[in-house]
Amino acid sequence: MNEAIAITLGDPAGISPEIIAKAFRDAPDATRGAFVAGDVGTMRQASQALAAPGRLAWPVLQIDTVAQAATVPPGCIPVLQVIAPPSHIEQGQVSAEAGRVAGDCVVWAARAALRGEIAAIVTAPLHKEALSAAGFPYPGHTELLQAEAAAHLGRSVADVPVRMMLANDELRTVLVSIHMSLRHAIEAVHFEGVLQTLRITHRALTHALGRVPRIGVAGLNPHAGEGGLFGSEERDIIAPAIEAARAEGIDASGPYAPDTVFMRARAKHGVASSGEFDVVVAMYHDQGLIPVKYLGVDKGVNVTLGLPLVRTSPDHGTAFDIAGRGVADAASLVEALRMARALKGA
Repeated sequence: MNEAIAITLGDPAGISPEIIAKAFRDAPDATRGAFVAGDVGTMRQASQALAAPGRLAWPVLQIDTVAQAATVPPGCIPVLQVIAPPSHIEQGQVSAEAGRVAGDCVVWAARAALRGEIAAIVTAPLHKEALSAAGFPYPGHTELLQAEAAAHLGRSVADVPVRMMLANDELRTVLVSIHMSLRHAIEAVHFEGVLQTLRITHRALTHALGRVPRIGVAGLNPHAGEGGLFGSEERDIIAPAIEAARAEGIDASGPYAPDTVFMRARAKHGVASSGEFDVVVAMYHDQGLIPVKYLGVDKGVNVTLGLPLVRTSPDHGTAFDIAGRGVADAASLVEALRMARALKGA
């Protein structure tokens, strides 16, 4: 398998091209061996926009094969042209054309990764509305990648279950459900879903850490239900799922009070795995993501667990309001690159 990491272009009307250019310019250690799967012209425009007055832009070098990414001279941004060039993109505006560019780049990278031609994918932000306008029947990266993986494996999408993990150097959290209303997220807390989440988390982190991970499980209700006083989901659903997981050799415990379990898992004094748990399984989106984002959005990395490929992404959106101004922070993208490198080597 090729060791190259593909960075997908993201939505060209947003901040994605400029944070990619900044990552190559400012973090050569993280971008070593990586390349942009996207559009050469878009990356040249982004690099030029970042150049100081009177200074040359950071050079963008078109490569013809994935293998050439390893031979690019330092100080260049290697780009593999994997899509038809966009006809017209207006900065900060939702468009089907921008959605087409973003989606096609992800499809190319997914298929290359599934064929073993690249080692990992780092997806720059895309815009869900633009993706939909372009005709992609998926709400975002995760679902698109899941569909590509299922097709490659000859399975149904339901047979390739995935979960979202948000991680930084202090905390990891995996979600039972992702993008749905709170009402529906509560309904999604069922025995099979919790147990499946524990299995996916166990497999992925055993591979990444090289040992069995310690999984702390958050309750759904205040005080983890307080013995049924504040809700029965812990007693009737979550605890039985944990017991079933433990019977399979998974080191899971709980359910714990949601307002304290994340503090117990947090790494102390910057020492990895020094918390009580290696990861917290949270019952719904905001329960799990608020603690990680509070510790610093610039360090958060989104990892898709359950796919037969490595995929990470920065934890922010397209930021149309600041696109083209050169002020977007590339720190989360850099962390996503570092995480991808660590996971592909696990």
